[in-house]
Amino acid sequence: MSFKSQWEMRAAFAQSLSTMYGTEVPAYNTLVEVSTEVNQEHLRRHGADAERLGSIGRVTAERHGAIRVGSDREMSQVARVFAAFGMHPVGFYDLRDAASSAVPVVSTAFRPIDADQLAKNPFRVFTSMLAVEDQRFFDGALQRELADFFAHRELFVPELLELADRAAAGGGLPETEADRLLELATGAFELSAEPVDHDWYRRLEAISAVASDIGGVASTHINHLTPRVLDIDALYSGMEDRGITMIDEIQGPPRWDGPDVLLRQTSFKALGEKRLFRHADGSVQPGELRVRFGEVEARGIALTPAGRDVYDRMVAEVDSRLATDPDLVRQDVAKGVWEEHLPRTEAELAARGLAYFTFAPRPEALPEAPSGPITLAELIASGAAVPEPVVYEDFLPRSAAGIFQSNLTDEGSKNDAEQAAAYDIDRMSRIVGREVLDPNGLYQAQQDASVVELAKALQIEIAPASSAAIHTR
Repeated sequence: MSFKSQWEMRAAFAQSLSTMYGTEVPAYNTLVEVSTEVNQEHLRRHGADAERLGSIGRVTAERHGAIRVGSDREMSQVARVFAAFGMHPVGFYDLRDAASSAVPVVSTAFRPIDADQLAKNPFRVFTSMLAVEDQRFFDGALQRELADFFAHRELFVPELLELADRAAAGGGLPETEADRLLELATGAFELSAEPVDHDWYRRLEAISAVASDIGGVASTHINHLTPRVLDIDALYSGMEDRGITMIDEIQGPPRWDGPDVLLRQTSFKALGEKRLFRHADGSVQPGELRVRFGEVEARGIALTPAGRDVYDRMVAEVDSRLATDPDLVRQDVAKGVWEEHLPRTEAELAARGLAYFTFAPRPEALPEAPSGPITLAELIASGAAVPEPVVYEDFLPRSAAGIFQSNLTDEGSKNDAEQAAAYDIDRMSRIVGREVLDPNGLYQAQQDASVVELAKALQIEIAPASSAAIHTR
């Protein structure tokens, strides 16, 4: 019997979810079609440069999913499911104060962490958990009701969890068992046909539509499945041309003439989906929910902490300028701010330590007979080290919250007089039962390994990064 490795199961899992979600949300299929067309056209126009942030094969196959769970127990179990596919928890995201609407969730993302695994299949799932303990959203009585509801809900059957644990421990499964794992895992995220308790759902919805989507139903489901596109502005126009309403603006960095950094995202508006509701009198009647939407993303270069500081200051500057004139267009303002503060070339980003890169050696460009350690910035300037961008594999809380907010029909409610519950990356690690990794540590390790290989290839000593620090403007 053949053996299926974790990456093979991960690729099959992403495809299986995509097929299922396309059946549930047909507009997703349109999103994938337009994304593929845009990517092919971008490749035709830009040639090899189009693949600088990933091969066209990887980009076309790439997906990130999003799901929502309600409790520590459910988050711990979903971590076990994703571990079966070689997906590890990376990053902590607190969306509770990242949007003006009520979004009472904290999140992490499960994804591959090694460069070779990401290259084989980069499937990632942004996973949010309801912050039930946060009294700004849920009073004591409702907290107890939610805790009881989640304690009696079973999202993942024991057979799925058992197979998942075996796959994680063994690096895969025999084919028959792998197929069964795939079947059960896909089914766990399928939209349930079970009637929704009308009064309970609407009670949670008054607090937050996100809360009702998590705690108002008997199962979890794919909230959105996101393809990757190389030109998100062309995608946005293409979807509108096909009569699909997009959210008001693209989230994240603006389109500009310099390097693409971090992550740009947009989505089509949540569509009405027919569901059955069980009412207080016991009757079951048809209704409609608008909670699932179609997101698409364009990934750029991962920024270092110093680069993120520059990014955060730029975002704050954009907000400040918009506050003085509400008639200004955010993307136009942001483009101007980017041009003022961010380097226009990858080489300068690398030399100033603002973004993560690996480096290809060019010995013929090495300065003659360096007398001692040479800085990375000097190697870049001479052309002896050619920066190759490290793709940003993670998420932006403000952008995620912005898309959540753009798809909500109501602001919800939040009592700011109450104390916020404390959540952080350490607490999330305890919840999922394994360390939630810091994305910067993963990117830095990738860059450091490349610098070691660069030094060997050039037969030189490279000065530590601190010696090569160049202050940002």
